Amino acid sequence: MDIRLPLALALPALLAISPARAGDLPSLTVSWPKDGTEVILGDDPERAIGVVVKSSFALKPAGQCGTDLQCGHLHLKIDPQGDSCNIPGRPYNSMNSDLGGEVIKARFGHCGTATGPHVIGILLADDQHRPVLVDGKPVTALVRVVTR
Repeated sequence: MDIRLPLALALPALLAISPARAGDLPSLTVSWPKDGTEVILGDDPERAIGVVVKSSFALKPAGQCGTDLQCGHLHLKIDPQGDSCNIPGRPYNSMNSDLGGEVIKARFGHCGTATGPHVIGILLADDQHRPVLVDGKPVTALVRVVTR
């Protein structure tokens, strides 16, 4: 089954997501792809797909949160137990810190093997790129996918 979510198709669904209210605990979930989904990779050199998240935080470009403590951005790492899918010279595969928002690219072209089973790990970060913590643990979301 060819399941692919172009970034343009994800935008209408994102308009319904409301920003966080003061006092909400930070939360992060992956709306797409669902855990265990088979995903067809993009045709671009990065073999990228758009990953859609939902968060209690306002997701803005880095440096745009000001004094809003319920604001941040995302860091994505494919196969987060190691560094095999990171952008060369970086400790991550992707960030949405330039644009903000609920869509972030997963760039499978940086993996030694782009196709096959992978884990997409997403970390909620504050305006200074530090992990957002709840009870001393970073706020993260993980989904397992099989890429083709």
